[in-house]
Amino acid sequence: MPDQDVVAPVAVHNLRKGFGGQAVLNGIDLHIGQGETVSVLGRSGTGKSVLLKLIVGLHKPDQGSIRIHGNEITNLSLEELNKSRAGIGFLFQDAALYDSLTLEENVAFPMRRHIGIREIERKDRARKLLASVGMENDGNKLPSQISGGMKKRVGLARALALDPDILLFDEPTSGLDPITSSEIEELILKLQEERKTASLVVTHDLRGAKTVSDRLVLLNEGHIVIDGSFNDLRASRDPFVAKFMRDG
Repeated sequence: MPDQDVVAPVAVHNLRKGFGGQAVLNGIDLHIGQGETVSVLGRSGTGKSVLLKLIVGLHKPDQGSIRIHGNEITNLSLEELNKSRAGIGFLFQDAALYDSLTLEENVAFPMRRHIGIREIERKDRARKLLASVGMENDGNKLPSQISGGMKKRVGLARALALDPDILLFDEPTSGLDPITSSEIEELILKLQEERKTASLVVTHDLRGAKTVSDRLVLLNEGHIVIDGSFNDLRASRDPFVAKFMRDG
């Protein structure tokens, strides 16, 4: 756990969120330090993706605090929230690329929307970002012309477009074969080494989480059951943790 006297890039306290009277998150406390990668694990429906959407401001919490670099975001106006979002890169589960745009245009899109640089500079930066994820020769292709693993790579390049210091990953290896999953994990590790971002990875993939993470957080019934290293989880005698590790 990072030193809480230091302002964490992401700090969540007593976070609660429900839908239709059903509690999904029920008092979550979580801190992510600069350069730290934390993976959130849990069964389907335990609120992993909801946590990501709350942090980026796509949902509002019912109760609790979300601070980005010490700044409370839960009551920001849309304009203020968009400024906060500019410092957060989000890799969606399905990559969420725009079908009608080329890969280069997809990567350049956040730059066009948020920062005032010339088109030639946007294109140059988009090409460099595509090269950083191994897609330097594919910029003119459309999303329909590439594989699922390639889409994840392009989605990651786009997430890096505004040079964020916080990265959120929603199931980065979901739907991929083992070899492609390993390639995506290696890419995440490479980018983390280079950029020292604060990263939150939501995943059901225990092996992948072990590979990319400094800490693992396990959710169950809206609560954090354990927050620690892979070895902490493996040594836990909590029945739910033990079953999750055995089945995972």
